[in-house]
Formats: sequence, C-alpha cells, structure tokens
Amino acid sequence: MSYGFLDIAITPAVRAAQSKMGADRIWSNFEGDRSSDVFTENEAAFIAERDSFYMASVSETGWPYVQHRGGPPGFLTMIDDRTLAFADYRGNRQYISTGNLAANDRACLFLVDYPRRARLKIYARVDILDLDAEPSLTQAVTAPDYRAKLERIYRLRLEAFDWNCPQHITPRFTEAQITQMFQPVRERMAQLEAENEALRARLAGAPRAV
Repeated sequence: MSYGFLDIAITPAVRAAQSKMGADRIWSNFEGDRSSDVFTENEAAFIAERDSFYMASVSETGWPYVQHRGGPPGFLTMIDDRTLAFADYRGNRQYISTGNLAANDRACLFLVDYPRRARLKIYARVDILDLDAEPSLTQAVTAPDYRAKLERIYRLRLEAFDWNCPQHITPRFTEAQITQMFQPVRERMAQLEAENEALRARLAGAPRAV
C-alpha cells in the first residue's frame, strides 16, 4: 500500500538503517494508504496560520542547506490543493536556496506549531518566478503592509506531505500569542484597580468618627 511521503524518503540506505535498528518490519508491512499528495482542509488551516517555516534544498555539490523563511501569518499561500506559493523577500543576499533550486527543484519544507506541538513535512518541486511572470500569482501572495523588498515568487508543487509526532517539541509562544493569552488577566487587573480607586474615593469622603 502507499505511504506517499515515505515512498519518496525511503531509499536502500534508509532501508538498511531501519533493518539495523529492527524497524524495517514497521514500514515494510504498512497496510494503510497514505498517498498524501493532495492537501486537505486540515493542512490548509495549519499552513494559513504559520508565520515561518524551514526549507531544505541541495547544492550541486550534494551539500544540504536549510533556510528559515518568515513573513506575516499565511504568507505561505495555498493556491490549490496541490500548489503553494510565497513571496521571497530580500535577506542577506547570499541566494543559496535560489541557486540550489535553480539546479535541483526538489525541496522539503518543515512547518511547526510550537504551542500545539504539531509539525508538517512537505516534499515539493519549486518554480522560481520573476515578479512579472504571473501577475495574478504575485498579487495573491503579496502582503502590501509587510515592510520588506519583494524579489521573486516561489511556487511549490506538492509531491507528498506527512505529519510528525509531537515528541520532543518544546512549546514556545510568540509575543502576539502571549499578549493574547494574558489579555483577560490585564482586563481583570484594570477592573480591580478601578474598584480599588472607587473604594479609596469613598473612604476619603466618608465622615470621620468622633
């Protein structure tokens, strides 16, 4: 049966490593059907919430390279159930990922939701487009209020995805998430301070006992 992500990931060397560790029987006898070559509503919702991800590419010399990509939530945009795209903003101008993907269009994305300890892995093939190549696509992935210089568009065509277990993911929270979490506390503190101020005013105006 099919297990789309592992159909790509498992090579003879991986099989050998699994066999050495006694794990080969787990995957050689897989009886399900996880083709995972079409995003569902679950993946769409997860991707739309992300404000960053990690992307791996491979150089012409065989060396891997992992780069962090970030932007406003949802900057990695689902175009359809097999296609993602994002605006590539100017960084340190090394262009390692851009060069690697021009020579080898295979990429692996790693998306993590730290508070909920969830992670999504995506195998994709990447097209790198000039900004004027497909104006409608550029418009779809551009965040007008995001202050960064847009240089190109990355379009990713899904090969397979898989969800990882939450093991070893330490929950971490962004400043915005912490602000939202503590909003009820701040509102309650403001209410109590107002009540204390009103009580002090009443006590200050009360006649003193003789």
